[in-house]
Amino acid sequence: MKKPDSSCILTTDEKCLYLKGSMRNGGPPSLLKKILKAVEEKKSQTINVDMSGVTVLDSLGASVLAEVDVQCRLKGKSIKLIEATEDVDHALGQYYYPAPEIKQPIEKSMAMVSLGDKTINLFKSIGDLILLLSESVWWTIVGLWNPHGHRKGSIPAQALAIGVGALPVVLVVAFLVGVVLTLQSAAQLRQFGANIFVADLVVISMTREMAPLMTAIMLAGRSGAAIAAEISSMKVNEEVDALVTMGLKPIRYIVVPKLIGIVITAPLLTIMATVVGIFGGFLVAISTLDLTPQAFFLEAQSALYRWDIITGQLKSIVFAWLIVTFAAFFGFRVTGGPEGVGRATTKAVVASIFAVIVADSVLGLLFYL
Repeated sequence: MKKPDSSCILTTDEKCLYLKGSMRNGGPPSLLKKILKAVEEKKSQTINVDMSGVTVLDSLGASVLAEVDVQCRLKGKSIKLIEATEDVDHALGQYYYPAPEIKQPIEKSMAMVSLGDKTINLFKSIGDLILLLSESVWWTIVGLWNPHGHRKGSIPAQALAIGVGALPVVLVVAFLVGVVLTLQSAAQLRQFGANIFVADLVVISMTREMAPLMTAIMLAGRSGAAIAAEISSMKVNEEVDALVTMGLKPIRYIVVPKLIGIVITAPLLTIMATVVGIFGGFLVAISTLDLTPQAFFLEAQSALYRWDIITGQLKSIVFAWLIVTFAAFFGFRVTGGPEGVGRATTKAVVASIFAVIVADSVLGLLFYL
């Protein structure tokens, strides 16, 4: 049996493309790529294809020409088949069916779809966060009268792990903040002979702002990361699903002890950070500003009010709630196995610190305006 002739060749000039030979079975395998490349090199929008040299055209050959037409219209061009012989023209009438309409893909619509998906996911995440926060508050209140929803001794264990474990780093950071704060302010106050007011600055700033904020940031980086890693690991290992199967509430069993523990220890850590920070400022003041210890403490006592201490404690409690809430939120939403645990932990720390700073700004406006 004679092998079908498929020796169709393509030639081009400035005016049009020329096909010569048989297009039976679609022509040579590389014919379509050659035609598309030649079309792409043409600058004109309408490209003529001279068919006078085509001897045979079947359905596969016509489908090649139809594909060329589709690809051209996707690029904003069009082809025109000219000079076909009577047999080829008859075959085109039977087999050549180009697509009636080609619509260009609209990138803006895809961008809007992506924006819509992100917006929906954002509102869904906010709803999940509010639900987690409300359940945490509810089970915390219920746990005061009915502590059987979590392990016995879990609250003291969490308080010790969070408070005692974070105590050294919190005290060191608070001391250094007090020292740096006094050094920076002393250089300016000395110029105006207002050395004594460094006591006011250190005491008020540490009590109202720096002690609760730095304590919260340290807890977010240390305890928040540990909580997120623990919950996400339990989620990946299906331990959370096991708790649900056993009839236990995961939020009550896992989150509430951590929440109560950090709410107990965060104010205590803030008080210690305040005292150590003031002590650091005191050492710098009496060593570089020629202040006596009596003068420093008398000025500090006159500048400090009970409301300053209360606001610092209220801030520490709010910050503690935010740290545990965001750590639990990202921990329960973990996906992807061990790699997801790392991503969830990172997101929890970043979100906790950001939420703490935003909350500090809002509370500062509410308390001091």
